[in-house]
Amino acid sequence: MTTKNLLVELFVEELPPKALKKLGEAFATVLADSLKAQGLVAADAAVTHFASPRRLAVHVAAVAPQAADKAVSQKLMPVAVGLDASGNATPALLKKLQALGADASAVPALKRAMDGKAEALFYDSMVKGATLVDGLQKALLETIAKLPIPKVMSYQLQSGCELPGWTSVSFVRPAHGLVALHGSDVVPVQALGLHAANSTEGHRFEAAVSPVVIADADAYAATLAKDGAVIASFAERRAEIARQLDAAAAHVGGGCKPIEDDALLDEVTALVERPHVLICEFEAQFLEVPQECLILTMKANQKYFPLLDAAGKLTNKFLVVSNINPEDASFVIGGNERVVRPRLADAKFFFDQDRKKTLASRVEGLGKVVYHNKLGTQGERVERVRAIAKAIAAQLGDATLVAQADQAAQLAKTDLVTDMVGEFPELQGIMGGYYALNDGLGDTVAHAIEDHYKPRFAGDALPRNTAGLVVALADKLETLVGMFGIGNLPTGDKDPFALRRHALGVIRMLVEKDLPLDVSALVQSVVPAFGSLITDASGALVDFMFDRLAGSLREQGYSAQEVDAVLALRPQRLGDVAKRLAAVRAFAALSESPALAAANKRISNILKKTDDVDAHVSEVLLQEAAEKALFAAMQTVLPQAQSQWQAGDYTASLQSLAALRAPVDAFFEDVMVNAEQMDLRLNRLGLLKSLHVAMNRVADLSKLAA
Repeated sequence: MTTKNLLVELFVEELPPKALKKLGEAFATVLADSLKAQGLVAADAAVTHFASPRRLAVHVAAVAPQAADKAVSQKLMPVAVGLDASGNATPALLKKLQALGADASAVPALKRAMDGKAEALFYDSMVKGATLVDGLQKALLETIAKLPIPKVMSYQLQSGCELPGWTSVSFVRPAHGLVALHGSDVVPVQALGLHAANSTEGHRFEAAVSPVVIADADAYAATLAKDGAVIASFAERRAEIARQLDAAAAHVGGGCKPIEDDALLDEVTALVERPHVLICEFEAQFLEVPQECLILTMKANQKYFPLLDAAGKLTNKFLVVSNINPEDASFVIGGNERVVRPRLADAKFFFDQDRKKTLASRVEGLGKVVYHNKLGTQGERVERVRAIAKAIAAQLGDATLVAQADQAAQLAKTDLVTDMVGEFPELQGIMGGYYALNDGLGDTVAHAIEDHYKPRFAGDALPRNTAGLVVALADKLETLVGMFGIGNLPTGDKDPFALRRHALGVIRMLVEKDLPLDVSALVQSVVPAFGSLITDASGALVDFMFDRLAGSLREQGYSAQEVDAVLALRPQRLGDVAKRLAAVRAFAALSESPALAAANKRISNILKKTDDVDAHVSEVLLQEAAEKALFAAMQTVLPQAQSQWQAGDYTASLQSLAALRAPVDAFFEDVMVNAEQMDLRLNRLGLLKSLHVAMNRVADLSKLAA
């Protein structure tokens, strides 16, 4: 059966730009998967997706006009139900066969096979393969139903497009065209009130012809580019924009580069069909405003690409990605420059106005800002953060650090009541740092204020100085303890207060800065700051943090066994975790590791069955040669392992224990632990308890047992 390539396009009004990439990928993937499941396409068939502001399309290679017939074995019923004592078909069996299009003549051909504990009857038949028309119709409807549409809109069908019974349609945007080509043949499918054809529309203003006729499936992208002035591929259009941005920056010179922002590049790619990058500029006086403000307003409000110089400083030039390419671009350039000027003027006005008041004078205003109805105002929250920060600073430094952390904690949230942050909430913290410098508070406090939200996301930098680290810890811990204390926990995908992110932030600071703070004690120390506002949920919060730590470690490439072995001990100094993991990995590579891990697991199980075994051994009560040999080996090995553990050399400590493999194996081979004589039994349990304690200082080695 001859296969041909398939092209399906849905032509619509402008799609939501932030959702376009996912919509395009989903349209192609779901449709192709449905065709594969129906046997119309091979599992490894090449699938190419297209997505532009006004179209979703997919090209699937080697699609058959009809799927091959398929042999199907269908369970009917237990033999005892389908056949009587004489082996004749029962009415129930005949009725079942009739429903499948067969009759009594099929009974002799039925197969018998065990199904669980009973023998059942099975009917073998050939199911005719789906035709491309039926299969594509099914696939298209499934795809439309499964698209990750952020918000559905309903609209009336255009006059002349109505199908029987249709009055309105619900989709992400009104659809105006459907293309379905198998080679050069139109596949007569329908969707969203549209009949498939072989023509679509090109660029709104620059298409050479209208409509654009697609000769065959393979000509889609080339025809749209030539006749429709549209780059249909999202990836190709994105690459072309990136190329033009770099070329324009090189033309400006001075080592300039467009700001790197993948999300902005994706969004702009979803806004244009044929990109053309233009160079614009604004008045240099606006550069007096912090560059973060200017960059944000250009990116967020206008979708422009600011240009940075070789030192990473903002220049007064920016790049615009236009959807048209006029012979004289001066009007487009001038229009964009006029549009951005008021935005920059607003930013300058906010900056100038905000600097007229000190951050300290804004502290009182935080008392009027509600933080949470159960946890009070931002002003009350600030006082809690101050108390927590001072306590942490006292553990990490001297009186100077305590004073710096306290001042930064008091002022860290004050930029929330400034005009600039009111307009651009994304700048909170950043503007606080600028205003602190304006108030003459110095770099340490200014950086601490700016950095107290860090790390804000995976891979973000940590605070630059210790004061910032202290305030960041205090801020995140206040949020975590407070929210857990009122029962406001994350559920499923919902985490409105970003508690998972806050927990990972605390973990990263404790781990990467190797802070001498015990995590459980740290969490518990925060609770008193809330008084009677919350209940103490520190235990649940510590569990939550260790769960986040476990997930993070697995993402870093550690095995589940390694992570479970280390975290089973709940190490309180999280800075030790990496060293413990390295030690466990090195130990697991030893030939003695499997036997010792298995023995450790066996010891754990034995000790669980006894009450409060004392880790004490009386040498006088050692009778068997194997237990005497194990005790002697422990006298040599355990002090060495203990010394190495105390010195923080976890790898050497575990490797020292490898010498115990032979005596441990011999002990379990030759010695009855649960001896009838109570004193012998307790002594042997004490021996195992001593060994168990020594073996599990770094990690729970039983977790390494298969």
